[in-house]
Amino acid sequence: MKTLTQQDLADLSAKAACAPRLRAHHNLHEQLDDGIQRLAIAMEPDTYVRPHRHPGSPELLIVLNGALDWIEFDAAGETVVARHRLGEGGARVFEMAANTWHSVVSLQPGTVVFEVKRGPYQPIPPADLAAWAPAEGDARVADMLAFLRGCQPGARFA
Repeated sequence: MKTLTQQDLADLSAKAACAPRLRAHHNLHEQLDDGIQRLAIAMEPDTYVRPHRHPGSPELLIVLNGALDWIEFDAAGETVVARHRLGEGGARVFEMAANTWHSVVSLQPGTVVFEVKRGPYQPIPPADLAAWAPAEGDARVADMLAFLRGCQPGARFA
């Protein structure tokens, strides 16, 4: 049996707070090539999740602690079409269709989301990362985070 306790979530959030990317993962699946990926992801407010898509899998998110905003982009991956609050003040469970361009913004310290999607795990290929969005480490990431925190449907990052 596998469990995630409140203490596990607190420990994962503490690990994320000290990590360079301000994120930490706890996998429930046994191996990266498992057919279903199941993991808890702690995400601190200044973490950057570059807009991306998963062509081969829907993605299920369950907010275990805190809150985040899920941002959907159009089919070209450029214009914001929707914004949804997940966790405190919003839905706790959210599923998106495969091939949906999206990003998330953590709103509170200690935010932890549980993610389920098809495996095996593979790093996101360049074709599935929004070309207009800066890569992690780019000088424009702070501007992109500010955009993601405040964007509404119809907005585009300049």
